[in-house]
Order: sequence, then structure tokens, then C-alpha cells
Amino acid sequence: MESASILTDAEIIELAKAVTPPADGIISRTIFQDSRIKAVLFGFGSGQELSEHTASKPAIMHFLEGEADVTVGQRNVLATAGTWVHMAAGLPHSIVAKAPVIMLLLLLK
Repeated sequence: MESASILTDAEIIELAKAVTPPADGIISRTIFQDSRIKAVLFGFGSGQELSEHTASKPAIMHFLEGEADVTVGQRNVLATAGTWVHMAAGLPHSIVAKAPVIMLLLLLK
């Protein structure tokens, strides 16, 4: 995991260029955090996965690049650039990258 880099209130970044998916693995970088939200940028190498898990808070996944099989509860979707997924707290979900993926995860506090 890369070290966290917290944005200032006046900084702007180009998300798709802020992380490079590794050839074999998953990288994550916290780009913002305050009392209401935590923004984490992920890069998944092709074939990498996050097995089924839950989050204690509501979350939003926004896929910026690539293609991934996403399961949220009982629903399955092929996520591509522009796919946006909202999840309630405690909802099981998983991700399998079919190609290199860049995804922004917003954890709502």
C-alpha cells in the first residue's frame, strides 16, 4: 500500500492518473479523509480480487477505468468506466478485476 496523501481544501487531482494498477496485486491510496468521508483510490491488476466482505458504514464505489465483476448482495454487475455502486452498511460485496481497474471508494461516516 502506498502511503496516504491527504488533500488540502484547495488541491485538485486527476484520479485516473493518481494510481497505476500493479501487474499482479492491488494498491490503495487514501486521498482524502475528514469526519464525514474517507476517499480511497484503488488500482487492481487484471485477475485480482477482493473476496466477499462487508463494511460497517455505507460506501460508494466509482469505477474510473477497466472492467470488473462486482457482486453486491445478490446482484452481479460488470462494472466499467463510469459505473457507480452505492452499498448500505453491512451489505456483502466482492470485486474481481477482469482487466486492470482504477476505482474510487468513498466510505461515508
